[in-house]
Amino acid sequence: MNAELLRLILAQVCLHAAMTGTRLAAPLLALQQGYSAAAVGVLLSLFALTQVFLALPAGRYADRHGLKRPLGIAVASAAIGAGLAGLFPVFPVLCLAALLTGGATGVTVIVLQRHVGRTTSNPTQLKKVFSWLAIAPAAANFMGPFCAGLLIDHAGRVPGDLMGYRVAFALLFLLPLLCWALARGAHEAPNTPAPATGVKLRAWDLLAEPMFRRLLFVNWLQSASWDVHTFVLPILGHERGLSASVIGSILGAFAVAAACIRIVLPLLASRLSERHVIMAANVLTAVVFVAYPFAPGALTMGLCSVVLGVALGSVQPMVMSMLHQITPAARYGEALALRVMTLNASSVAMPMVFGAAGAWIGIAGVFWLVGGVVAAGTPAVSRLQAPPRADHG
Repeated sequence: MNAELLRLILAQVCLHAAMTGTRLAAPLLALQQGYSAAAVGVLLSLFALTQVFLALPAGRYADRHGLKRPLGIAVASAAIGAGLAGLFPVFPVLCLAALLTGGATGVTVIVLQRHVGRTTSNPTQLKKVFSWLAIAPAAANFMGPFCAGLLIDHAGRVPGDLMGYRVAFALLFLLPLLCWALARGAHEAPNTPAPATGVKLRAWDLLAEPMFRRLLFVNWLQSASWDVHTFVLPILGHERGLSASVIGSILGAFAVAAACIRIVLPLLASRLSERHVIMAANVLTAVVFVAYPFAPGALTMGLCSVVLGVALGSVQPMVMSMLHQITPAARYGEALALRVMTLNASSVAMPMVFGAAGAWIGIAGVFWLVGGVVAAGTPAVSRLQAPPRADHG
């Protein structure tokens, strides 16, 4: 891993942590203020809503302008969102912060994945660079909730008072600025012009490729599992009387496990096929979701979180490697945008759907329902296949 890739990974960690920290602090503050689980589900959905509408414009903008312009916009949006939440910690502003930090994270994911993917076309190297880059959201999923939870519990006069939340949001405001400091010196390769076919290309045309559609579906299964875990765990922890720092630590354990598997994957990239890794992750995810409701306390919940982190953490590098192998280079931004838009459209709906389902069938029922859906998607995983390419790496 070269120095520039390391800086970009750290930059994404900083910006993504601003969102994940806000995603822990905002719903906990809303619960403390007396809002219902359904309201919290709506709040969590807003973290993904902006990405649904911004993904395609952001992908096309990145295809035209590269890395720094869209990243600068994302940095400003994330800083404004976290800053406003600290200054005005009321529910409508928390919703605005969710929109701004969530949208900023989506734009950052698209532009950084596009930038890194264009540095190599070798399948083994693709798996390696995307495994390294995928460490960033996993690390951010630990850093953001863990730091925010600690500050909420310990930075105020008493644990969980408003001052603790304000200090947490102040830290989350600074993280996007650090992201820009790390990424602004990155070298940008010339953009690849689209082939002159005389036919106007539309992003939706990419969906005509069966393998692209299948890859999006499989990625959705894993992403929905991640979303449900992120949504249900704070509610389950709150019901069981766990503190914000303990809930943040359990989410952090998930993130550490996801980061660790992504550190190991580059070392095994030449010996692992994308399909086999995704298949193993799919089966393990289904098993963990069935077992999770039987976890009686923080320790066993943490163990389930770790196992789930290993399973879900291994998927993204494999999906990104296959995506870049089946997509024309001039349309990487659009393909990445379709992926982000699809996943985040799901992320908008899933917290509300499973929030309502939790009220109807209980938290255990939600876990079992998701496990069943993931298991039912296994045949689609078996039909994934990257196109044959020479590997010189």
